[in-house]
Amino acid sequence: MNDEKEPKQPNPWMKSLAIWMGILLALVVFVSMFESSSRTAAGDQIAYSEFLARVNDGAVREADIGDGVINGKFNNGAAFTTNAPNDPMLIQRLSEKNVLFRAKPAEQTSFWMIMLYQSLPFLLILGIAFFVMRQMQKNAGSGAMGFGKSRAKMLTEKHGRVTFDDVAGIDEAREELQEIVDFLKDPTKFARLGGKIPKGALLVGSPGTGKTLLARAIAGEANVPFFTISGSDFVEMFVGVGASRVRDMFEQAKKNAPCIVFIDEIDAVGRHRGAGLGNGNDEREQTLNQLLVEMDGFEANEGIIIVAATNRPDVLDPALLRPGRFDRQVVVPRPDIEGRDKILAVHMKKIPLAPDVNSRTIARGTPGFSGADLANLVNEAALLAARKGKRLVAMKEFEEAKDKVMMGAERKSMVMTEDEKKATAYHEAGHALVSLHVPGCDPLHKVTIIPRGRALGVTWNLPERDRYSMTMKQMKARLALCFGGRIAEQIIYGNDELNTGASNDIQQATDMARSMVMEYGMSEKLGWLRYRDNQDEVFLGHSVARNQSVSEATAQLIDQEVRRLIEEAEHTARTVLTEHLDELHRLGSALLEYETLSGEEAKRIIKGDDIGRDDGNSRAPAALSTGGSSIPKSRRPGGGWGEPKPA
Repeated sequence: MNDEKEPKQPNPWMKSLAIWMGILLALVVFVSMFESSSRTAAGDQIAYSEFLARVNDGAVREADIGDGVINGKFNNGAAFTTNAPNDPMLIQRLSEKNVLFRAKPAEQTSFWMIMLYQSLPFLLILGIAFFVMRQMQKNAGSGAMGFGKSRAKMLTEKHGRVTFDDVAGIDEAREELQEIVDFLKDPTKFARLGGKIPKGALLVGSPGTGKTLLARAIAGEANVPFFTISGSDFVEMFVGVGASRVRDMFEQAKKNAPCIVFIDEIDAVGRHRGAGLGNGNDEREQTLNQLLVEMDGFEANEGIIIVAATNRPDVLDPALLRPGRFDRQVVVPRPDIEGRDKILAVHMKKIPLAPDVNSRTIARGTPGFSGADLANLVNEAALLAARKGKRLVAMKEFEEAKDKVMMGAERKSMVMTEDEKKATAYHEAGHALVSLHVPGCDPLHKVTIIPRGRALGVTWNLPERDRYSMTMKQMKARLALCFGGRIAEQIIYGNDELNTGASNDIQQATDMARSMVMEYGMSEKLGWLRYRDNQDEVFLGHSVARNQSVSEATAQLIDQEVRRLIEEAEHTARTVLTEHLDELHRLGSALLEYETLSGEEAKRIIKGDDIGRDDGNSRAPAALSTGGSSIPKSRRPGGGWGEPKPA
């Protein structure tokens, strides 16, 4: 099979540059033509009175008399030129002084040259106008008068083509879209049983789960024209432009049917109608109305399948979600451990791996990661290996990359005093100790006092398996875990030495307790009801009441229940740390010595066992220089305990 090379298309930018250079060259020629008509012979410019004086002195040898200009030479050979008035005595003076003079005939300009001089400016203007109009017709979507044209681009991926083989971890979503591809390839397979091709498929999922990748895979598999556009490309400042673009997009799609149109971030144009202030007759709503009509109106658009993606399906207009427009809503979830293993296998094909790399182990340690997070993890591991000059990416690089992605990069250059390091060590030791002794806490994975991201230290707990819900026991254990760091500092240093490092812990605990009371029905006094805050929203400078479903008495009861949960969590954490104070000291001292401990190492330390590290593997406390902190304490969240990304 011989592959014929396509002719190389000219660069539009270079073509436009050549046209403008031609116009500039024409202007230069035009100016030079006028300059040539007025150019005079080389020579010194002298006054006419000086010319007459030199004639009287006999110093002029020859002169050429033209129309208002006299050019000539002196006896010494020097050339001169002067502007001559109408002097009737000039010929007589030159004859008396024996000056050789000649009369130049007046230059005769042809009729066509006169016409060219006069018409050249108009020809330039017409040429520029023709060029602008041609560019507007060629690039209708971006031209000055083409803002009503669709900006949808036809996708033709000949290199880097994506297929369903490149999509892993979301098998159910892939199967539903595979059926659409099969329908496009062989419509009779479904039509003979009375089936109709779906008009639209809405991909719903969190950011990074692979919605756009799925759409690219459809384009690679279907072998039909594939148009792609963003929802924000429809909306402009002029009312009616978006609707015009929708009409033009469907006209292009009809010419190429059967085809697929992919609209990314459709929530930019498909939000609820009438949700804002005013009469609702705005640009976005007109665009949505036109989109609804084109998808399922009086005029049938056979063979056009709309695939859209969004991570905010709750804000979409109900008319957009009904069958006949988006017949299918395909949920693209975060992958489970099996899916993460498959996704890692896809991305690991592109890098050289060491024999000790186990994708299953990495997948088990990354609960809640999306496909984009896993791709970033593999890329970070490859970059770390390249930075170290390695030829293969080992498991150590994957572990370091996982810590960097989940907890942030190590801030090794941050200056901390020994007192701040010691307070951070006891803070993180308190979190770790509570997680080891309170039933319901996730297993301890790692604890470190090395500053990462915005935190001075991190305690990292990972669930044993993917979690999709939490019990009241687990949430209360997590509340106690939040206060382990602050109470440990209080026990060691007292109330007067408490710092601002626990602000993030307090915020997490307060939000979780309020959700337990108001959303999850975990309060006996308030029952199984969902409550909402009496919050106000500021819109265009005016305060607008959002919800008024909570009375003053109920709000007080909510605050009492939130405080009760917080106080119970504080009591649980204080009891654990008081009863295991010796373990707190051992763990805090180990963190000051080693700075980073795994969960298994922390368990051996609190039992008094040796963790088996050599001195070379420990990080001495002097790794962080002493001295004042470079960040004000009020701006350092500090000491927060790490939690996995939400499932």
